[in-house]
Amino acid sequence: MTTTTHHRRSEGTLAVAGGLTAFAAVMLVMCGMLDIFRGIMAIADDEVFINTRNYVFQFDLTSWGWIHLGLGVVAMAVGIGLVMKATWARVMGVGVAALLIIANFLDIPYQPFWSVTLIALYGFIIWALCVVQPDETY
Repeated sequence: MTTTTHHRRSEGTLAVAGGLTAFAAVMLVMCGMLDIFRGIMAIADDEVFINTRNYVFQFDLTSWGWIHLGLGVVAMAVGIGLVMKATWARVMGVGVAALLIIANFLDIPYQPFWSVTLIALYGFIIWALCVVQPDETY
């Protein structure tokens, strides 16, 4: 016969879990919106972007715009899912943030400061979503 032990989480632990998930949700929505704006600027051939030569991962500026626009829309949808406390959103949030880190890394020559800033923010989002234990209700 097996016995199961259920550990009750303290209210402080649950508050921290809820706070970190809320942080990740707000940051995903906000950064997703910024990526959407960045994508629109690139698609519109705005003069904000630096034209680089001899870059290994060189794409057309319009391609970068569509990449950022698409990932930004997905990030906002996942952030809204996190606000609604959907379980799928936690898993998708880590995946989308990881893809956005890669996209921003590849975009460093075009917008170096902004790309590094968003890489750091998406890193915090991944941390916030991963530090909460799966059995904790947030």
